[in-house]
Order: sequence, then C-alpha cells, then structure tokens
Amino acid sequence: MTILLDGNQLSLDQAARIIFEGEKVELTEEAWIKVEESRSIVEQSIQEGHVIYGVTTGFGKFSEVLISSQYLEELQLNLIRSHAVGVGEPFDERVSRAMLLLRANALAKGFSGIRKETVQQLLALLNSNIHPIIPSQGSLGASGDLAPLSHLALVLIGEGEAIYQGRKVSGKRALQKAGLSPIKLEAKEGLALINGTQAMAAVGLITYLEAVRLANQADLTAALTIEALRGVVDAYKEGVHAVRPYPEQQEVAKRLRGLLEGSQLVTKQGELRVQDAYSLRCIPQVHGAVRQVLNYVKEKLLIEMNAATDNPLIFAEKGEVISGGNFHGQPIAFAMDFLAIALAELANISERRIERLVNPQLNDLPPFLSSDPGLQSGLMILQYTAASLVSENKTLAHPASVDSIPSSANQEDHVSMGTIAARHAYQVLNNVRRVIAIEAICSAQACDIRGSGRLAPRTNQWFQEIRRVVPKLKQDRVLSKDIEKLAKVMPSLLTEQEEQG
Repeated sequence: MTILLDGNQLSLDQAARIIFEGEKVELTEEAWIKVEESRSIVEQSIQEGHVIYGVTTGFGKFSEVLISSQYLEELQLNLIRSHAVGVGEPFDERVSRAMLLLRANALAKGFSGIRKETVQQLLALLNSNIHPIIPSQGSLGASGDLAPLSHLALVLIGEGEAIYQGRKVSGKRALQKAGLSPIKLEAKEGLALINGTQAMAAVGLITYLEAVRLANQADLTAALTIEALRGVVDAYKEGVHAVRPYPEQQEVAKRLRGLLEGSQLVTKQGELRVQDAYSLRCIPQVHGAVRQVLNYVKEKLLIEMNAATDNPLIFAEKGEVISGGNFHGQPIAFAMDFLAIALAELANISERRIERLVNPQLNDLPPFLSSDPGLQSGLMILQYTAASLVSENKTLAHPASVDSIPSSANQEDHVSMGTIAARHAYQVLNNVRRVIAIEAICSAQACDIRGSGRLAPRTNQWFQEIRRVVPKLKQDRVLSKDIEKLAKVMPSLLTEQEEQG
C-alpha cells in the first residue's frame, strides 16, 4: 500500500509504517500542483530580476552579496558542499529514513519553490531504501538542520555516502545500483533541501514512538514489582485518582488495577502495612505525569511533521516570496528537553523500586535475591548499574534549549540547539530502557521466590515473557548480556492488548 503525502496530514501511524516497515510513498495530485505552482513563482521572479535571499543572493551574512544569473546553479551546489560539515557517529538508518520522509512531506506543502524532479528524487531514495549516511553532530537547530540535511542532499546529486542493501557505498553508486541518476540542482533548490528542522524532528519522532512503548513496559514492570513486594493496592483505587483528575494519572491507575486483578500477592491497607513507599504508592502520579509530557511532545511533533520550515517561503497565490524564520527549532528543542526530563524520571522511580527489591532492610526477601547470600552476590550489582544510568541521565537531561551561540558573523544570533536536545532525549531513552530491564529482571527473580503461580494472569504473562529471555538466577553468572538482551527485545514483547492496557 502506498501512503500519499500532501504536507498537511501525515500521521504518526503512517510515519511509523514508512520508517519501520518500509511502506512506499507518493505525493497527492494536489500536492504536485502546488509544488509546480511555487516553482513557477521562483522562475518568474528570477526572470524579472527580483532580489531573493538564497536564490539571487548569498547565504547568511552573505545575504547582501548579489549573485549573477549565470551562477545560480553553481550557488546551490556550493551551498550543499560547503554546508556538509557534520561530524561524529552517523545517525541510525531509521533517522535517515525519517529525514527523507519529513523533508519530502514539507516540500509537498508547495511553499518551497523546488522542482518536481527534485522531490521525485527524494521519494525515489525513500522507496528504494537508499539511506544517506548523515553525521549526527554539527547542527545548531536554527537556519534549519543545515549540516545534517546537506549530507542527505549530497546523495541526491550523486555525492556523499549511503547505506544500500546493507552496505556502505558512495552516493553515486547507490543511485546506480537502484537504477537512478543524480539530479542537477537549480535555483533555490539547495536551500529548499536544507532549510528545515527535519533532523531534530526525525530523531524526536523515533524517540517519541519508542518512548510510548517504553511507558507501557514501565507500567507492566512496575505492576510485577508491586506483586514482588506485596504492595498495597488501595492506593490505585479509582476514587483516589478521581479527586485529582489528571487523565493520564487516572489512566495509569486503571492500568495497574487491570494488571493486578486476580493477584494473590498484593495486599490491602493494614494487612502487612498501612502504606507503601512513594516508588510504589505514587506510580500513577509519576508515570501519569510522564504520559502528560508524551502527549505534549506528540502535539508538537504532529505540527512540525506537517509544517513548512523553509526560508524564503513561496506564496504562489499572492506571488510573494517572503523571508521568515520557520526554520528555527525552538518548539522541538523545548519538547525534546521536556521528553528527556520525563524519561529520566521514569528511570529514577524505577531505580528506587529496584533498590526496594534487592535491599534486605526494605523487604522480607533474601538479601539481593541471592540463592546463597554471602557466597553469592545475587542481583546486588544490578542496582549499581541502574544507579549509574540514572545518574548519567541527569546530566543528559540538562536542557540544551537554554543555550545559544551566534553564528554567521552574528546574522544568525540566536539558535535552538534542538538537534542536540533530540539526540540527548534518545540517549536517555536507551538508558531508561536498560533500567526498566533491570527492574524486570529483579522483579521476576523476586516473584520466583514468592511463587509465580500466585501472580495475576496478566502480570504472569509478562513474567513468562521475561523468563523466555532471562532465565532465573540460580547461581551467580555474568548478567551484562541478560540486561542488554532484555532491553533490546522488550519492545517486541508487548502484545497490542498489553499496550492498550
């Protein structure tokens, strides 16, 4: 099935299917018309001798330098080559794929003045699974993601490097192997390809999609921990959360009630204790607040995915070419910083539950869940690893968006650092996934000790999934690979029913 893009209605579900499942894309007929109309305005303006930023002038501080008509194509080629200065490890192929998709969708809006042939080349890369190799560092998050998008654009013209059929090849070779030819950029097109927020939005989109699943996994794992520690379920009663009516808090409490239904391990208020520590009692409040942030991020991503972030913008109906600042990444920078903070907190409370699982002073289980305490350390050091990860998250969660360094001789004197914020959010996500995996290992071990036959039906399903990946600890062994293996496969362990709670 081909997904049609028009620049206005790309959904998260469609984006996920294109990025992760390789579904094909094409523009709607109306979108093609808009693309061609905006292109005609560019060509008409050039013929009439109008001064247009980045078309008949230089870029940034060079915006006052007029460019002769005979050099307009060379100007665009020089732009792509000179701005391809990214460094560091390349983005994951999924990010590269998402960037192709989001840039094509932005161009489909018809405000960029790009040729139909160039948009077709973007779509061809996406549909042929040619993924440009894009260094992850080097963007300031304003004036667009200039460096990352320049590396993407290089492949369109047969330069740069790409991954094709699992191999790293030159951009030219990738096009040849896919039966495509390099294109030649004309006036405005280089600028239209790189003036945008698609690097930060792509990383943000993938981080968000994975974070939603991780939030569900955190709820499931927390429920298992509640049983392992014989938690007091009264704290999750509907009435408690009705009087503080945050929808997301109520949602988590409802999920916990459903997950724990039928458990023989949970307790009522006063049976073993009057109330639990906050890391158990306040799961709905904390996990619910994380979901509030996810909803905020979702709203901002949906807008950004369907936005025109070029400069200048072409308004074909009015025949106007206007320089603006839609390339500034501040909305996504804030959203990504907020997401990193929320995810870090998901790990913070998980690590405290891990401590309660392994610390004999806080439970009635064998010390560190060891089968032979003293001779064998059991799961003692897993809490160390979790503590290290949450501590690292605290540094990564420092907001990138509060920083700004002027560039282009102070012409571009305020920038968002949005791509740094998105990269940090994804790093935090990976750390959090490992922390949740550690909690899952510890809670499963404790439930084995308690008697897994006493688990609620739904948490027992989750327990069995964990056990298929990580065997019960009978004697000390190297657990590093267990943590990594579970963290890697956890997203695939969720069924649709378990996700929806």
